[in-house]
Amino acid sequence: AAMVQKYQSPVRVYKHPFELIMAAYERRFPTCPLIPMFVASDTVNEYKSEDEAIHVIERRCKLDIDAPRLLKKIAGVDYVYFVQKNSLNRRERTLHIEAYNETFSNRVIINEHCSYTVHPDNEDWTCFEQSASLDIKSFFGFESTVEKIAMKQYTSNIKKGKEIIEYYLKQLEEEGVTFVPRWTPPVACKSESSTSHPRRPVSPAINIPESATKEGLSNKEILNTSSSPSEPTAGTPDDKLDADYIKRYLGDLTPMQESCLIRLRQWLQETHKGKIPKDEHILRFLRARDFNIDKAREILCQSLTWRKQHQVDYILDTWNPPQVLQDYYAGGWHHHDKDGRPLYVLRLGQMDTKGLVRALGEEALLRYVLSINEEGLRRCEENTKVFGRPISSWTCLVDLEGLNMRHLWRPGVKALLRIIEVVEANYPETLGRLLILRAPRVFPVLWTLVSPFIDDNTRKKFLIYAGNDYQGPGGLLDYIDKEIIPDFLGGECMCEVPEGGLVPKSLYRTAEELENEDIKLWTETIYQSASVFKGAPHEVLIQIVDASSVITWDFDVCKGDIVFNIFHSKRAPQPPKKDSLGAHSITSPGGNNVQLIDKVWQLGRDYSMVESPLICKEGESVQGSHVTRWPGFYILQWKFHSMPACATTNLPRVDDVLASLQVSSHKCKVMYYTEVIGSEDFRGSMTSLESSHSGFSQLSAATTSSSQSHSSSMISR
Repeated sequence: AAMVQKYQSPVRVYKHPFELIMAAYERRFPTCPLIPMFVASDTVNEYKSEDEAIHVIERRCKLDIDAPRLLKKIAGVDYVYFVQKNSLNRRERTLHIEAYNETFSNRVIINEHCSYTVHPDNEDWTCFEQSASLDIKSFFGFESTVEKIAMKQYTSNIKKGKEIIEYYLKQLEEEGVTFVPRWTPPVACKSESSTSHPRRPVSPAINIPESATKEGLSNKEILNTSSSPSEPTAGTPDDKLDADYIKRYLGDLTPMQESCLIRLRQWLQETHKGKIPKDEHILRFLRARDFNIDKAREILCQSLTWRKQHQVDYILDTWNPPQVLQDYYAGGWHHHDKDGRPLYVLRLGQMDTKGLVRALGEEALLRYVLSINEEGLRRCEENTKVFGRPISSWTCLVDLEGLNMRHLWRPGVKALLRIIEVVEANYPETLGRLLILRAPRVFPVLWTLVSPFIDDNTRKKFLIYAGNDYQGPGGLLDYIDKEIIPDFLGGECMCEVPEGGLVPKSLYRTAEELENEDIKLWTETIYQSASVFKGAPHEVLIQIVDASSVITWDFDVCKGDIVFNIFHSKRAPQPPKKDSLGAHSITSPGGNNVQLIDKVWQLGRDYSMVESPLICKEGESVQGSHVTRWPGFYILQWKFHSMPACATTNLPRVDDVLASLQVSSHKCKVMYYTEVIGSEDFRGSMTSLESSHSGFSQLSAATTSSSQSHSSSMISR
């Protein structure tokens, strides 16, 4: 069966009032020379309300689809008919358009919805949005051809939509029409006419300072500062992207690429409350998977979980690199290249990788590289503002002068490979270009070891120069301005990057010390991970002494679907026996799995459920809290969620079959954090609780919902 293709547009803003846009839009009918395939249209139905505020018109449109002759012959049609229903509401100033195909409606289902509405922040501007779905059930064996034709025609028409409105606006202007009055209710008696201007039933427009929008702040952040927290800021398209913003900050995307970005972003907003990555970062993951939305979603979710687990969002503010790194790590940021990308200089040949690994261990080194990447993301944003165009990657200049056999020390290479792997997985599409200079004779050996770990897309961006070739034609000057070529490469620019040099052996630490150090860095995360198996839930015990405490939780479902429960018991459960894992005891050290509820206990007699069960899907983030009513023992439980058989039919649904195949391993993974807040620290204000305890990214302040009821889990859907 073919996939249903979906399309969702960004918001397009016309800086003209709604009424004028309507006058332009109406000129497309009955035919429009700018859309050659739109041959004719007839009105089938029409309705006008008495006060003329509502006007609904249904048309049958005849299209001459640009398809191969042969296909038309097989299909037996020359034209395709669509039904388009336009509902204009002059009082609310909205036009809704619904369209669907009449021809082949049993084989192909096309639905389109468009809307013209008033811009929420400026009532003299108009917003346009469209979404569509295409589902090809069967087409004489030509399903994929038809899909390609349909998508091609559709995306070329999307681009035309704007030109058409602008063409007719210009035509109106040439005829002297630059203003169309708003609808006013018909006057019943004289006394009412004194209030000549009808009030629009809308929330007051909030004036957004020009500078704020320029700085790339979303409306949301601004609205949050200007309205009191009790007012919901609903109705503002703060969570939508507009076409101009995409062009300015994200680059030229095709309609389908825009659609993928918008849909993935929407999915994140529904499932990952409080920690949505920036748009340019979501886009990097889409690019890394050629805009396959499912593959991109998978790697992005893994990366979000990883960021949360290792508190990567706080690395720049909270982690101070050890002095050894500051002295001997020969790398640093140095201006920007000719394209405006941040430039990172690494004097790898001068760097004692063996000494650094021996003095610091792999983890500290990895963490340092992560902080460099985080800084890179920050610099890209900065340069995007400064240069007035989207810059989403950086350039790396690696100088290999001095590279020798010491660099091929196995543990050093192993550390390097692991760093490359982590960076590839979590910072895709961030390397714009890699210039490798002064490559010596041993370089090919190192390259053979390293290159298999590097993504093909990334490898295309490598330029390698042996000896002094970089000074010749096609060399460094093509990529970097003469003024900033570093002194050690024969340039005039003082480069602040440390010289490197050998790390003194006195700073080396024993394998044991390093291991303890590594473990400390790994376990710095406040999250614990647990495995959940079919028939073996994971349970956590919380003992409550003070009746009105608050139990809070924050967890991510990394793999599989689970059911989350919270129980209360007066009796203390038996501590779990060591062998309770049975067959699962061979799981990895990270897979802790504990059962506390005794098999003989009965629900309702020995223990009770205090919250209704919550089903959580793979990739979801859940935060919530429970105000305890009694002292005693509370048990948080994460349980395997098995798919119920489809109720309506005996045949399994395709989704169910696929889902059961995916979780055939019958193992789920959860990363969780729980905390109990005493009633004395907690004075009724539920909102303070919500974002205070969780390891969210900096974004949470703006997006965590504060309307959560005080004993509920907020599953972000």
